[in-house]
Amino acid sequence: MHTPSVEFLFDFGSPNAYFCHKVIPGIEARTGVKFRYVPVLLGGLFKLANNRSPAEAFADIPKKRAYDQMEIERFIRQHGLTAYRRNSFFPVNTLAIMRGAVAAQRLGCFKRYVDVVYAGMWEKSLNLSDVAIITRELTDAGLDAPAILQGMQEQSVKDELLANTQQAYERGAFGSPFFLVGAEMFFGKDRLGEVEDEIVRQSAGG
Repeated sequence: MHTPSVEFLFDFGSPNAYFCHKVIPGIEARTGVKFRYVPVLLGGLFKLANNRSPAEAFADIPKKRAYDQMEIERFIRQHGLTAYRRNSFFPVNTLAIMRGAVAAQRLGCFKRYVDVVYAGMWEKSLNLSDVAIITRELTDAGLDAPAILQGMQEQSVKDELLANTQQAYERGAFGSPFFLVGAEMFFGKDRLGEVEDEIVRQSAGG
């Protein structure tokens, strides 16, 4: 029995990454394999990969945008993600909260931090580029907001987020949600079934 390495490259600014975050626990429960969350800066990754956000890339293709919205609604129904709300401040500058994710990893409160920030972004429709709102949400959730905010300002935290983003690009990533199961790459929420199949295959030594 082999336990494969499974990585989830994420940025809080992607609604599709939020959807993956909500579905991942079920995959973990079925396979017995934990995903390792890797914070990356989506804007930086786009620049490295010469990519653009779907909102920008498909701005002049209304049928594509309509189809994407239909897919979102279908995914929500399929997985019962009724708490989802489109963020009225979208696109939100996620630099601070992504640095906060790295800081939270170091402080040992990463899982709780990720849950709280994802809920604030895609369930409460908050402007999480506002430090006052970030502070309130973290404090209300029982997290050490001053420590996390202090961590956001540390150069080593900033450097780690940039390094994560550079390494993601070098390993083949061009956007988020992006998954690595061993050396196998998968992009998008619609590949979660294939991600699970690959975990099972590698776990069996395939």
